[in-house]
Amino acid sequence: MQIGFVMDPIASVNINADTTFAFMLAAQERGHEVYFLKMEDLAAEGDEAWGIMQHCQVRRVAGDHYELDSPQYEPLHALDAIFMRKDPPFDVPYLHAAHMLELAEEKGCFVINKPNGLRAANEKLYALHFAELIPDTVVTRSAERIHGFLDDHEGRCIIKPIDGHGGEGIFVLERDDKNLNALIEVATDHERKKIICQSYIPEIREGDKRILMLDGEPLGGILRVPAETEHRGNIHVGGTVKKVELTERDREICEKVGERLRQDGIWFAGIDVIGEFLTEVNVTSPTGIQEMSRLNGVDGAGDVIGFIEGRVA
Repeated sequence: MQIGFVMDPIASVNINADTTFAFMLAAQERGHEVYFLKMEDLAAEGDEAWGIMQHCQVRRVAGDHYELDSPQYEPLHALDAIFMRKDPPFDVPYLHAAHMLELAEEKGCFVINKPNGLRAANEKLYALHFAELIPDTVVTRSAERIHGFLDDHEGRCIIKPIDGHGGEGIFVLERDDKNLNALIEVATDHERKKIICQSYIPEIREGDKRILMLDGEPLGGILRVPAETEHRGNIHVGGTVKKVELTERDREICEKVGERLRQDGIWFAGIDVIGEFLTEVNVTSPTGIQEMSRLNGVDGAGDVIGFIEGRVA
């Protein structure tokens, strides 16, 4: 197969952690041709999506991990499959790229994840479809409502931006914090932007579980444990990654969320679980497959490429 990867600059990837790099390497090892594309270079001519693509060779050598051939302007449906792996935020250029990829999909290219699924599945709000699985949650821009939510939850809650990623903009609000009103003002931009308020889950100190999902089924998971000075378990802010076994509750969450993911064409996703609760569903460029594969002794990236082989066939 010829597989394209719409992604951030390949020169900057961390070869020992980046999930997209792992997919590229696994595809190449299975005999497929790999192509690098930048989101801003996607275009349309009539009802056909086009893009500037470069054949790419990858290797796990720090500082010398890729080679790119000369760029070629080609129709996207010349590729058998395309990964949409551009990191968040989901902004207007991302939305336009999803429209381009939908044109390629209509011409027979398999796109992972499905473009209309990406447009429908906001990473923070998608979890609202599973009210029985998530902590108490409100989405609001009202400072009064946020104060009321705090009062309803013993003076402590979590707030986060709707379009944030990587733990960005997540705060613990506490009633006795003299910065409380200022934090609400900054987070809501003086009540001009909606934010998400969730009840605080004490189990976050034990870790935030990232479960990777393929075609609605769990591939495996990792536990991201926050540093002592942090309330976020994200790896890039100092979280420690540990091996984890999925519990009966985790599998219950996976079963319920997986059915909706499959329905929406979200073939590869990362769901976050803290304690007994689903907190987020990550769909744009979920991470963690290299860490999960090393800790569990599996080839998660190879499993994803194998899934694509089956879909294209």
